[in-house]
Amino acid sequence: MARAADEFVLTAVLLFVAVTVVRWVRDPASVLYVDDIGAALAVIGAISGAVLSALIISPPGRRSGGHMNPAVTVALWLMDAFPGRSVLPYVLAQLAGSAAGTGLGRLVWGPAVSLPTVDYAVIVPASTWQQVSVFAAEAGSMAIIMVAVGFTMVRARVARLVPYVIGLAVALVIALLGPRSGGSANPARQFGPAALTGQTTDLWIYLIAPVLGAALGAALHHLLDRRRTSAHHAAHHAAHDVSLPDSGQALLGGDAAVVLRTPLPPRSGTSDRTKE
Repeated sequence: MARAADEFVLTAVLLFVAVTVVRWVRDPASVLYVDDIGAALAVIGAISGAVLSALIISPPGRRSGGHMNPAVTVALWLMDAFPGRSVLPYVLAQLAGSAAGTGLGRLVWGPAVSLPTVDYAVIVPASTWQQVSVFAAEAGSMAIIMVAVGFTMVRARVARLVPYVIGLAVALVIALLGPRSGGSANPARQFGPAALTGQTTDLWIYLIAPVLGAALGAALHHLLDRRRTSAHHAAHHAAHDVSLPDSGQALLGGDAAVVLRTPLPPRSGTSDRTKE
């Protein structure tokens, strides 16, 4: 439960930051106001990605794993990197943290948060995008994120870069998909703002699509990992099964060299002549 509490706090901070950034960037009375929605979402994405990476490597993030996203929690469970018994407590903590962080943003920044251009930082797809397109974009972006995370996570030399891979991926999703599908890729990102504004028409998409995308990403991760493991084992067996020449010299195969460490037995008849 302590780690679930960390997830609550981390998600609350993430949503408070989201509301704060949107309040300052999209409030026309703000000195930081950005009129162009594409440019504004690029700024919001960059800040959100940096904050997300910082939260993951913070002490609470290190204790809990720094998910802050129900889809990530489900994906890590399906990738055998997270215990199934902790999935529900984490998800509930993340959704509760989303509502708490959004409410805290309203409490701190006041009526400006409810302005039409800010609107509690709720995510809204472009009017030209159909629900099926929004669903596909949200699921697809989450699948790609989890494949990238899995690829990085299983390689010891770059595993420490996972927090930054996630931050960069989220920044790109917000910047590129924000003006189109909304660029959420996180059920907790939309849950709190939608609950406080009452804008629940497309909420089911933002709750379900990222989780399905995460499950797809986990399946692709297992497929790619099995292929990588099979290729590694095949190369390992090939190196041991290779036929060695009688001369005892190094056998160069590709970029590997197999060197004989013991002398070969004498040829037939050699030992008899030696005895004579």
